[in-house]
Amino acid sequence: MKFKNILIVVKDIERAMRFYHDVFGFELVCDNGGNMILTEGLVLQEEKYWRKFLGKEIIPENNSCELYFEEYDIEHFIRTLESYYPEVKYVNRLMTHSWGQKVIRFYDPDGNLIEVGTPISQGEK
Repeated sequence: MKFKNILIVVKDIERAMRFYHDVFGFELVCDNGGNMILTEGLVLQEEKYWRKFLGKEIIPENNSCELYFEEYDIEHFIRTLESYYPEVKYVNRLMTHSWGQKVIRFYDPDGNLIEVGTPISQGEK
């Protein structure tokens, strides 16, 4: 068995695509109308279809999971994020953990939690 993708639910798929392209550089791989596969294995699923599949309401900012990214130049990343999306809603602004890793947490436009931190492992660039 092979793990393939992570799917997140979004209200406006075009807006979400722009966000993930502007902030993380993701590109569209496949557009299935209400379901977009992006580079790096991220899948955007339009909320109306996901609600129909589940028969349940979607709860933004539920904080039950997060997308985690690593970035060496986190200050540059933050400047890029704020230049494209000055209205971004932070969970925490740039902070440094006791083990030395710098991180920020924020929500995408649909309330999906994102963490960006400096790399934990040494030697990877």
